[in-house]
Amino acid sequence: MRKTSAKKSAPKKPKPELMWQTGKYDRHAQFSYFLPYQFLLLCKLLDVTPEDVVRDFTDNLSCGSWKREGRDKIKEHLINYFIEHGYGQHHYSEDDIREIFKEMDALGLLFPKEGKSKLVDKYANWRDKHYKYWFKKWFRKPRRKLQK
Repeated sequence: MRKTSAKKSAPKKPKPELMWQTGKYDRHAQFSYFLPYQFLLLCKLLDVTPEDVVRDFTDNLSCGSWKREGRDKIKEHLINYFIEHGYGQHHYSEDDIREIFKEMDALGLLFPKEGKSKLVDKYANWRDKHYKYWFKKWFRKPRRKLQK
């Protein structure tokens, strides 16, 4: 008698919230790239993983509700870094980009820190809906044009 092997299927990715959240903009992305040697040396010397550095960078730049305390100065530096690189300035003015970050930060500030799980769930549902509205508002701004 022959045993049949049970094939393990890859876990299904959640359905994207917005149609464009695929490929390069997939929220559940896995990156494979070479890290600069100097960056790896620095991380090892300071006993911090490269993943932790990248995660902190993205958490702070996104102005979310996670680990907010004491990071306002860090966020301001990262926003300035982002703007100095010229990211998005082919679509928006510097003032617009700063306003985008202010609005993202305002949403992160609304997290109910002392709330019970039911309130946190309601907040999370509202936040996700508001992010869709916020994104569409900025995406449809008259100066914004799709790249071809």
